[in-house]
Amino acid sequence: EKPMPSELPLCPIGGEFRQRVWRLLCQIPYGETTTYGALARALAAQMGRPSMSSQAVGGAVGHNPISIIIPCHRVVGSGGIAAKLRLLEHEGVELSRLSVPKRGTAL
Repeated sequence: EKPMPSELPLCPIGGEFRQRVWRLLCQIPYGETTTYGALARALAAQMGRPSMSSQAVGGAVGHNPISIIIPCHRVVGSGGIAAKLRLLEHEGVELSRLSVPKRGTAL
């Protein structure tokens, strides 16, 4: 399989599904964000499937073993929102278009 796109040689340990998700994470440009749904659609297309579970993708994102290098903070709407907001702000992402839920599982 194709290695993870990065300037650093990466070899995170995980199954094929997680590896695919982590490769997608590496393709999110610096200073940009995406959603679990968008990742699920991209993965489904890659795998020739009609759809893919956003929750399954979220599980793989959450098991990213080197999250500062494989940029899971660029996927919005999940746990660790304060850290994600700080990292996104550091990258220059315009945060005014995002909202942080007060309660619920989207955090």
